[in-house]
Amino acid sequence: MTDSQMLFSDVYAVCALAAQHTRTLRIGPGTAICGTRIPPVQVAAMATLNRIAPGRVFLGIGTGNTAMRTMGQKPMKLAAFEDYLRVLSGLLDGEVVDYTYEGRTRPITMLRHDTRFMNLQPRIPLYVSGFGPRAMSMAGEYGDGIIFAIPPRGVPVQEALAHARQGAARSGRDMSGFRNATLINIALLEPGEPVDSDRIKQTVGPNVMASVYYFYDMVHERKIDPPDFLQRMWKPYCALVEQTPPEHRHFRTHEFHYTDLHPGEADLIDEQLIRDTCLVGEPDEVVERIQALEQDGLQEMVFAVGNTGKWRLAEQFSRKVMKRLG
Repeated sequence: MTDSQMLFSDVYAVCALAAQHTRTLRIGPGTAICGTRIPPVQVAAMATLNRIAPGRVFLGIGTGNTAMRTMGQKPMKLAAFEDYLRVLSGLLDGEVVDYTYEGRTRPITMLRHDTRFMNLQPRIPLYVSGFGPRAMSMAGEYGDGIIFAIPPRGVPVQEALAHARQGAARSGRDMSGFRNATLINIALLEPGEPVDSDRIKQTVGPNVMASVYYFYDMVHERKIDPPDFLQRMWKPYCALVEQTPPEHRHFRTHEFHYTDLHPGEADLIDEQLIRDTCLVGEPDEVVERIQALEQDGLQEMVFAVGNTGKWRLAEQFSRKVMKRLG
């Protein structure tokens, strides 16, 4: 479930509904945002879900690019994120940890987690979202798994795991049972369908543009060039954004995150951009590519839905791809 308070329904309310109406699905935020909830609140929400659906919940956590950008704010800095993870992981394990709130440091622990209100057992796995080396190493130091991006936007599976192992080594943690998952876009083609068909653009175009939104902020804040795969459409995209007054641009850039396209955006999406940002192909090709990723060590994929077309795609993917992967 998505956690982005200016855009979507509350993540934990939706997770609770999903927990009540299912029996076998694993449920959790993907990912929860650290900048909008202090660690004890995050753990209380997860432990409540674990009371409703024992052993079926997991916690994905990240610094919160979209959730913070929609308010004109920046994601949490990595030093603060590391301390957040220290407190969060300790509380999930039922430990007593030192926690600083508004300049005052005190020991805290979850007090009523084994009676009527919350469950910390079965243990709640913690997936840490990390797209750079330092964040990836934090996943190994504090988490039970990592969420990352594969090329061309990210790094190979074994490189991400190497960073995670470095973090685990710092704290003497055992990496056995450590999971990895990639945040990925999937475009499943009909026989003979062009990669850049209108159907594909309307279905996964919002996912494609989410990458553009992300780099728009990076490029302007850091005064860097856009990545190579966005060079050819960068100026016309910026021209679209700049139709919005500067003080409201943070409304515009992330408003349709994973759901819809702004006027003019579909014209900027071509076959190469879809290939650069999506796992795309007919079912046979997608199965082959997933099997190759599995050989590289990939264990899980996270695919964002958010509109009717992508729900249909998820159903097709389950029937035409997942069943064949076993």
